[in-house]
Amino acid sequence: MLRQISHIYPESRIKKSVLTILMGIMSVGGKKRMMEMNENTPEKPEGQKEEKSSLMEKIQQLGQTNVPQLSQDSKIHCLTIVGQIEGHVQLPPHNKTTKYEHLIPQLVAIEQNPKIEGLMVILNTVGGDVEAGLAISEMISSLSKPTVSIVLGGGHSIGVPIAVSCDYSFIAESATMTIHPIRLTGLVIGVPQTFEYLDKMQERVINFVTTHSNIKEDVFKELMFAKGNLTRDIGTNVVGVDAVESGLINEVGGLGVAMKKLNELIDLKKEQNEGIIQ
Repeated sequence: MLRQISHIYPESRIKKSVLTILMGIMSVGGKKRMMEMNENTPEKPEGQKEEKSSLMEKIQQLGQTNVPQLSQDSKIHCLTIVGQIEGHVQLPPHNKTTKYEHLIPQLVAIEQNPKIEGLMVILNTVGGDVEAGLAISEMISSLSKPTVSIVLGGGHSIGVPIAVSCDYSFIAESATMTIHPIRLTGLVIGVPQTFEYLDKMQERVINFVTTHSNIKEDVFKELMFAKGNLTRDIGTNVVGVDAVESGLINEVGGLGVAMKKLNELIDLKKEQNEGIIQ
């Protein structure tokens, strides 16, 4: 047969045609085998895929595989304020920030949610935007539910009003709070009105702190305008026990005593509500 065909077509063309046919047969057979393998291979359930993706997210974001979760019946919400408080101006991406537009909706949701009976505010902040910090402080102080704050590491600058905005405040023994006059960044117009504006804004901070804590106004101003305590600034760095002795913070303590106090305030609130109903 091949000899007869070789008289009509050259041998090279016959070889190419035969190879093409064989490759086609092999490719068809290969596809069939792949389809059979895919059919026989069991697909992973969707739940397993989601679990794997969530596990990867935990590793990437938190550096660990298992993150303890609050129970569904928890009555306490934890609000963390860390880094620099970001207000009207967006800070550079390398700064660790707490955005006030993220905290305000959370505080509204805490007030509206009947399952949440108390708020724990954990502070480790260097300060930030004055108006944003005062807005957060005012919202926390106006909540109808019991609130407790704890300063861990530091609660500096505008972090001071946030710390005292709660019903009861704690500070860790090694934590510090820097009290200093407010400052402006950017363009400053050198006219008397600018300094009057600064003085009024500073009075807002002083009035809020003295109203929501046991510190006297003259003592707070003395700490704020002290010289020689800070190397490159005016003010005072108050540590743990000193913050309590000055009346700025209620008590020295950590997370355990803070949680205990918050539960006591929640129980007291329930008793008061029951007495009103009766």
